[in-house]
Amino acid sequence: MHKPFADHFSGVATYYAGSRPSYPPELVRWLAGQCRVRGLAWDCGAGNGQASVLLAEHFERVIATDASTAQIAQAARTARGVEYRVALAEESGLADACADIVTVAQALHWFDTPRFFAEAVRVLKADGILAAWSYGKLHIEEAEIDAAVQSFYENDVGPYWPPERRHIEDGYRSIPFPFARLEPPAFTMAAAWTLPELLNYLRSWSATAAFIKAQGIDPVDQLHRTLLRLWGDPERPRLVVWPLNVLVGHKD
Repeated sequence: MHKPFADHFSGVATYYAGSRPSYPPELVRWLAGQCRVRGLAWDCGAGNGQASVLLAEHFERVIATDASTAQIAQAARTARGVEYRVALAEESGLADACADIVTVAQALHWFDTPRFFAEAVRVLKADGILAAWSYGKLHIEEAEIDAAVQSFYENDVGPYWPPERRHIEDGYRSIPFPFARLEPPAFTMAAAWTLPELLNYLRSWSATAAFIKAQGIDPVDQLHRTLLRLWGDPERPRLVVWPLNVLVGHKD
């Protein structure tokens, strides 16, 4: 039986577009360097195109697909060479052996992975590369603020995380990866965020959206009151970091 598309983000697509952290350009540069030819990149589960625009700096064309029409509608259309399409990861509509690289940024855990990997094998050229990466729980530089956010993650919205979240927690180690692995360098994700920027990010979580749907209230509002006391000037940026896990492999 095929795994159906579970749309966790259409209801928070605006928050997602405006508040998700940026991926390290160094990661995309390194991935491009592993490709013999840089003709076409397929960015699968592209959301609003955060990785797509980075790929466009290194590849002649980028086809960015996502199953969510609302997410694709939020994508920036300013990057040259990026074409956005609504399509399932497992049924891309792309031609056989057309892509030099397939990338999946913070989305692999939502896919029917056996079917997606088969689709990636079909779409990739003989020497093509698949890369999937994810970032886990954030941490904030100030201990009391970090503790409040961790409690929100674990306790307030914790029961509302979809089961696929476990793959993020274990760094994708539990997902069978049928490609000849490459060992990437270590990459980090970090941002200097004000309190409003942090709160918008928390509102983009699938667990927050599920909590609101179930309870009819926004759980971030209570956390906002707590963090106002701890943060001080809400416009003061604070360092936020995420662990970044990367799977990379050649098509056999």
